[in-house]
Amino acid sequence: MAITQVVGVDIGSGAIRAVEVSGIGSKRPSVVRFSTMPLPDGAVHAGEVLEVNTVAAALKQLWSTAKFSSKNVVLGVGNSKVLVRDFAVPKLSLAEIRESLPTHVQEMLPVPVADAILDFYPISESPSDTGPVVNGLLVAVIKESVLANVKAVQAAGLNPIGVDLIPFALTRLTSAARLVGNVAHIEIGSRTTNVIVTTGGVPQFVRTIANGGHDLTVALADRLDLSLDDAEALKRHLGLTGAAATPEQAPAVAVIREITAALLYSLRDTLGYFANSRQNDPFAGVVLSGGGAQLLGLADAFSEVARIPVVLGDTFGNIDVAKDASRGAGSQAGLNVALGLALGGAAA
Repeated sequence: MAITQVVGVDIGSGAIRAVEVSGIGSKRPSVVRFSTMPLPDGAVHAGEVLEVNTVAAALKQLWSTAKFSSKNVVLGVGNSKVLVRDFAVPKLSLAEIRESLPTHVQEMLPVPVADAILDFYPISESPSDTGPVVNGLLVAVIKESVLANVKAVQAAGLNPIGVDLIPFALTRLTSAARLVGNVAHIEIGSRTTNVIVTTGGVPQFVRTIANGGHDLTVALADRLDLSLDDAEALKRHLGLTGAAATPEQAPAVAVIREITAALLYSLRDTLGYFANSRQNDPFAGVVLSGGGAQLLGLADAFSEVARIPVVLGDTFGNIDVAKDASRGAGSQAGLNVALGLALGGAAA
């Protein structure tokens, strides 16, 4: 029996975000409910569960509070322990390509093949001197970075039906539908930023940057001798423009601009690398999402730095949302990954 109702679960460093979608695999899926549960510091780092029991308890509480009806969940993975690279293999069926991956990729991996989960995402076919080849994206995930997340979900009494790459999940949202050509989807999380470039909706390029919104909070706390809570509040209040700053807050504005500029220039260079490798094929636009993308003025600043149109992702876009879907979720910001994971549940 096909699974038609799935919960996408995004386990971040500071919170678990979950979105339940019904009608998976149909032409018109809908959001049944969504919610967020905070996590204590240290339970999760860069998307990897460090304290299984703590996260399992939070998941149980989340299910109880939000009243999710399905226990089938899709987890996301996207951190420094995920390798995604351009890859070409002799033309075979997708099943045969996946079966042959261990013989092709050992030299590319930092761990033995037996300690990695391998997958291949086909993009196109082309001729070569030795015959036709399939061009695509190699995905390699270190097993230990996934197993703890799966164990936490199972300990909460839930059924993990799949693990999906977070960048792929982002491409299922509707924010980029009006953009034609190369589109960069950038999700700025707490400690990790995921970048995926699509052309005509097809993934072409994926990178993960070990930097996120929490780095700015820590910099403010360290340099201005603030608690993390006070630094976070100050960051949200001032934003990148510093329009609401008092003279006494000038040092905070300087820190925000310095740290944010480093991330934006890194993102610009990442997109530049893709464009240069494709004979300077330009970008139609950038879609920003994630909690870190909510910093006031960030979208405009990145558009100026990269000289590309930038929009903030519309979490639910044109998807139907039940009237009572929100149960303790607060803002919809940051739910993009969880929604994309749920929408991909049919392929999990």
